[in-house]
Amino acid sequence: MRFIGNKEKLLEKIYHKVVAIGIKEGSFCDFFAGTANVGKFFKEKGFDVTSSDILYFSYVLQRAYVENNQHPKFTKLLNALKIKNGKLSAIESVREYLNKLPGVDGFIYKNYTEEGTKNGNHTRKYFVAKNGKKIDAIRTQIEEWKSNNLISENEYFILLALLIESVPFYANISGVYAAFLKKYDPRALKNLQIKPINLCVNGGKHIVHNKNSMELINKINTDVLYIDPPYNNRQYAPNYHLLETIAKYDDPQIKGVSGMRDYTEQKSEFCNKNSALLALEKIAKTAKYKVLILSYNSEGIMSQKDIISILQKYGNVEVNNIDYPRFKSNSNGNSKHMTTIQEQLYVLTA
Repeated sequence: MRFIGNKEKLLEKIYHKVVAIGIKEGSFCDFFAGTANVGKFFKEKGFDVTSSDILYFSYVLQRAYVENNQHPKFTKLLNALKIKNGKLSAIESVREYLNKLPGVDGFIYKNYTEEGTKNGNHTRKYFVAKNGKKIDAIRTQIEEWKSNNLISENEYFILLALLIESVPFYANISGVYAAFLKKYDPRALKNLQIKPINLCVNGGKHIVHNKNSMELINKINTDVLYIDPPYNNRQYAPNYHLLETIAKYDDPQIKGVSGMRDYTEQKSEFCNKNSALLALEKIAKTAKYKVLILSYNSEGIMSQKDIISILQKYGNVEVNNIDYPRFKSNSNGNSKHMTTIQEQLYVLTA
């Protein structure tokens, strides 16, 4: 899934750093969960994971990948649909059913496709008409199943995660949803199909939250505290407003060319230099942990000097610089300087 700051390619390096410190198991807290990839990875490594994010679509992914600890059976739903166990697993049978649904003229089609918005104040091209209708059909069906008690809460979030993770493969964007492309990208023209999901099931205890993570500081007591905050002035909520709307499907008031929903209550302290430094110090000082790992960007609004100055008050600090491809929508040239950055891993041992 395309996401600013996605650490999928850095996970092994982060894990080896944790192991080198001497922590091979125990508890892991993913303070800014995003796509939930970090929490899922450490869950697979045997850690008990706690994670949080202020965005609801992130919470959906956390519920499916982190908190969920069983393979869904969809017993009531499959009986209602008169689908018998065959060669496909329960979740694959449901996925196949959803992929065959005919499209409907719902909120996404009416507000985020060229055809649906052609008579409005703003013509939007986030999806082609057939895919906008397909998203509405799948999202409406999932909600209907939940309302009719045909799926459990756990199964509900797994199905939402299937949809949320599939949508970016058909969105007409360069990387984020703050703007759409003027011409259709080839991937946006393909027929939308929700993709398979790989769930991690183990015997661990995992807890997830949908709130501003700063509200959890006094409750954190973990072996590893991993922090991957926003690194510039751009808030995450407007960049992913469309995924948020699909996840909530709450018919929000939207505005402007991009059809933005209100995100007043979803702003991060880390998108302002002064408040970011204050928040970082509050985390380092207040939370309980054996090791704190801050993943940051070399072009971030907090300087390396300021970060080290804060962290070293609370223990020993080690800095690791890792070359990393720049996120596509932020790349402004073809030179090495413009297409690569450094990911900085700050390791604080208390």
